[in-house]
Formats: sequence, structure tokens, C-alpha cells
Amino acid sequence: MLWKKFGKEEQNKKGVTNMAHDNINHPLHYGGSENPFEAIKIIDYYNLDFSLGNVIKYVLRAGQKNGNTMEQDLKKAKWYLDHYLEKTGKE
Repeated sequence: MLWKKFGKEEQNKKGVTNMAHDNINHPLHYGGSENPFEAIKIIDYYNLDFSLGNVIKYVLRAGQKNGNTMEQDLKKAKWYLDHYLEKTGKE
């Protein structure tokens, strides 16, 4: 994936000692701050609500966060999409 490139570059520039800070502000499983496709940037750009924002978040990071498999993250994305469709009556 393209975003992995950005995360690795950020990790090399900042070094391992700064990773705790990165995990709060721009975690590598979301691509890091240098990634123009970081989930929060896309969510903010399109002014998505909570449910649709989580769909984007889980799809973009699918299988990248420690302890989460791709299948788990995609099922979470599906749950948030179903929730959005249900609450808006767009099923």
C-alpha cells in the first residue's frame, strides 16, 4: 500500500524514541503524518459523520493495527456502514 511508504519514512526521520508521540497524533497504522491519505485527513476533507468516518478508518487501516486482522477491521467497517444505513433509513 502507498501509505506504508509514508509511515516508514516518518518512523526513520523521527526515530524510535518518538514513536509514542506518533501513536497518539499520527499512528503508523493510519499512515503517519506525511501520508496525504491518512484517514483523518480524508474524513475531515469530506466532512463525514462518525459512522462514515469509522467506515473509512477501518477500511484504510484493515489488518495494519497490532492485534487486528484484516477480516476484523473489515467487519467493523461493515458494522458502521450498516449502522449508518439503518439510522438514516437508507437500507
